[in-house]
Amino acid sequence: MKTVLLIEDNDDIRENMAEIMELSNYTVITAANGKLGVELAFKHTPDIIVCDIMMPVLDGYGVIHALQKNESTRNIPFIFLTAKAERSEIRKGMELGADDYITKPFNGTELLSAIESRLRKVDTFRQQLSANIDGLNEIISHAGGDELLHELAKERSVNHYKKKQIIYAEGNHPVRLFYIEKGKIKTYKTNDDGKEFVMGLYNEGDFFGYLALLEGTPYKETAEALEETEIAVIPKEEFDKLVSSNREVMQKFIQLLAKNVTEKEHQLLSIAYNSLRKKVADALVALNKKYKTHNENYVIDISRENLATIAGTAKESLIRTLSDFKEEKLIDIRGGDIVILNEKKLENLLN
Repeated sequence: MKTVLLIEDNDDIRENMAEIMELSNYTVITAANGKLGVELAFKHTPDIIVCDIMMPVLDGYGVIHALQKNESTRNIPFIFLTAKAERSEIRKGMELGADDYITKPFNGTELLSAIESRLRKVDTFRQQLSANIDGLNEIISHAGGDELLHELAKERSVNHYKKKQIIYAEGNHPVRLFYIEKGKIKTYKTNDDGKEFVMGLYNEGDFFGYLALLEGTPYKETAEALEETEIAVIPKEEFDKLVSSNREVMQKFIQLLAKNVTEKEHQLLSIAYNSLRKKVADALVALNKKYKTHNENYVIDISRENLATIAGTAKESLIRTLSDFKEEKLIDIRGGDIVILNEKKLENLLN
């Protein structure tokens, strides 16, 4: 059962709204002023907050300002109640972080619809995206509605890339967001001697190329297809509109960025401090975890050059280590492809 915090100074309105929501199976906590409302929000962490703007002690703007500064309440959906005369000021509330508003007078259906709609959007963004283009459509649909989805779908196209084909190069200026419908890609940097360092691996259902879009800078790496790949592209202008107009979308991409940073930190530590055997083992395990489906191990069919750059070692050293792993029955090599036989032992290999 979802919990609603209702902050409203008018006793009759507050009681009527609480009764309507309780009849619809919501647990309702009420506050007669903004100060009390903030205290109750910190104490109970409700699923959603409905708050009047004009109130004594602390108005609605003060409430949302206080909630946005606290980690535990920052992301709680927030709906303003506003009189018609105050509608011109609602932009101020949206800029402070409000998600929606209801204009007085309103009926019970309008109230419940606004609450249900906002809670559905929150639930959607808490779920993991589907590993296909429907995942992108879902995030867009719930973020901006059918109209935005239609506009983006109208301009979206799917590009086909062959193995080893460059998708974008380091130094290029970003003009689109990429979403993998089918295939695998890597991103890498190259030093003055032409040696590659793999920055990231991406699979079906992954976004990539968004860091340069968010920073407004040229690409800091090159993206290349590891196999036949199909990529949906979204124009930069539409991506900018989406992240600037919807808080949940921006949060989703922040989560992706945080995950990428964690993976890169682990990779850099491995390359800097691990032994050769541990580097190769970690690279094999990382590839298997990234690309395996269900309970079936991934047949690692990338080139030895690519595998060496992922492990951060020379190709010749990689080949010798793979041969050792085969003799130890940790892996099998079939026609050049690598199959992991004992992932747990590889993962726990001593340094």
